[in-house]
Amino acid sequence: MSSKADKLGVSASFARAQPVGVSSRRAAIAEATGAPTSGVVPPSEVPIEALAHNPFNLREDLTEIDELAQSLIARGQLQPLAVATRMAFMEAHPGATDGLGRAPYVVIDGNRRLAAAQRAGLKTLHIHVNDALSASAADILESALIANVHRVDVAPMDQARALQELVDVHGSQAQVAKRLGKTAAWVSQRLSLLNLTPTLQEKVETGELKVEPARRIGRLPQEAQEAAAEETINTVNPPRQRTPQPVNAVNAVNAVNAPPPPAPPTTPPTPSPRITISTISPETIADALTAHLTPDDLKAVTELLMLRI
Repeated sequence: MSSKADKLGVSASFARAQPVGVSSRRAAIAEATGAPTSGVVPPSEVPIEALAHNPFNLREDLTEIDELAQSLIARGQLQPLAVATRMAFMEAHPGATDGLGRAPYVVIDGNRRLAAAQRAGLKTLHIHVNDALSASAADILESALIANVHRVDVAPMDQARALQELVDVHGSQAQVAKRLGKTAAWVSQRLSLLNLTPTLQEKVETGELKVEPARRIGRLPQEAQEAAAEETINTVNPPRQRTPQPVNAVNAVNAVNAPPPPAPPTTPPTPSPRITISTISPETIADALTAHLTPDDLKAVTELLMLRI
């Protein structure tokens, strides 16, 4: 049965890890780079120029670097970068030194933070040196892949590609699920994005097609995917319907949306005056009416009384 490194070696993206004598290669590397082979306590903080990006980092695009750079400036570095020594990396990847420069350490997990720190102008970074991460080419790959799979801000398509690389190394989705502590269904759902047509994969990357429906669509035959995606996109973002507007549209909209005018203040009705007549006689009635009524009202009452005689 072929080893993980052997399976990795047939990949177009990764070099085969050649079995070598550690001591002789370390001696040769030490002679070429000036790095000591033993007896040195790994530092916990190094100048930023001592760090090289992992050439096998999965991210084609390091996203949201400016935001992370501002966070590093404001809050400082909260988590050290996981790195391997240049020597360990060169042992696992004898021919993969492009881009390393003279840096004595290669970042295995933390390439995005390194890019942000460079943009922020930081002078040093905290690191955790662990050459066990690069015991073989497959282990370097697996460490970078697993870090990307678990990181919450990794783009869905990048996560799917990382999972596929792990499947190529371990041979099955079930083995990958076991190593990640996930279910086989979890792995399968995310890998389904790779079954989408290139056009739909691009829509997932731009956010036009949401991830959850995209995973379901990825299980369909490719000839049925475009129609399903179009229906999903239109359901989430239905086309806006334009309604006819009156000529004076602005005033009409304002009139519809304007609050109703306040009701005029109500005043309680003035009670009608009562005329009290102490004795019933024509003279007292006439006196009472004259005291309470206007001349016009007196005239109207006189005319009404004349009609009733």
